[in-house]
Amino acid sequence: MPVLSWSPEQYGRHAAPRLRPALDLLARVPLGPEAVRVVDLGCGAGALFPALRARFPRAQLVGVDVSPAMLEKAKATDPGVELIEADAATWRPAGAVDLIIANASLHWLPGHDRLLPDLLRCCRVLAVQVPANFAAPSHRLIRMLAAEPEWRDRLGDLALGDHVLEPAAYHAILTGAGAAVDLWETTYHHALTGPDPVLEWLKGTTLLPVHAALGGSGAEAARTFERALGVRLAAAYPADAAGVTLFPFKRLFFVATTVLV
Repeated sequence: MPVLSWSPEQYGRHAAPRLRPALDLLARVPLGPEAVRVVDLGCGAGALFPALRARFPRAQLVGVDVSPAMLEKAKATDPGVELIEADAATWRPAGAVDLIIANASLHWLPGHDRLLPDLLRCCRVLAVQVPANFAAPSHRLIRMLAAEPEWRDRLGDLALGDHVLEPAAYHAILTGAGAAVDLWETTYHHALTGPDPVLEWLKGTTLLPVHAALGGSGAEAARTFERALGVRLAAAYPADAAGVTLFPFKRLFFVATTVLV
């Protein structure tokens, strides 16, 4: 998979709706204020840091992310957080921690059947949220466009962070690793406004592999792809009379507890 170039500014344009699933995930974590070490795995710009600090006031907070740009932004969010530039596929804490929380990050990584038991061995509680909307029109249209003759040579093996398994598979993996599992799905109906609102959302995350394959978000090829995609998205997700576009987005959550808490 090509190296992805994350933009804190583009991602942050939908900061509130992107944060809400993380807060819903955190609300189901069975740990109290006594937690002493908490890891935000794939922390991005640190949007979850304030909620983690409020929930675990005595904890040492660690933020791990592969993007230097995101980590630079995260510094300003909470200077007291230990920030580590590393790949979540291979980084592990030096010692056991109370909580590893991974919000909208692990879907970029393959091999969840090995990754999740490995992470569970490092913590008391593993809390994860991943997108589960890969069959939605937004993703289907990207794949259909990428398969057209103009694009297939450069985008034929496009990966959109769709390494997510079925809920039953996660239940089997986590219980097989000895964890008690709380697992659920939620569909959020985001009310988006402005020109090309679904395209603007996708530019912050899902389209990053497209940008990487086409020379970057500012490259003419990427802009041409986005213009063609924007027309199709507008037809699939029409605005209402008030100019609001509803963007349904399904997400999968699980909280795996390895020891009595």
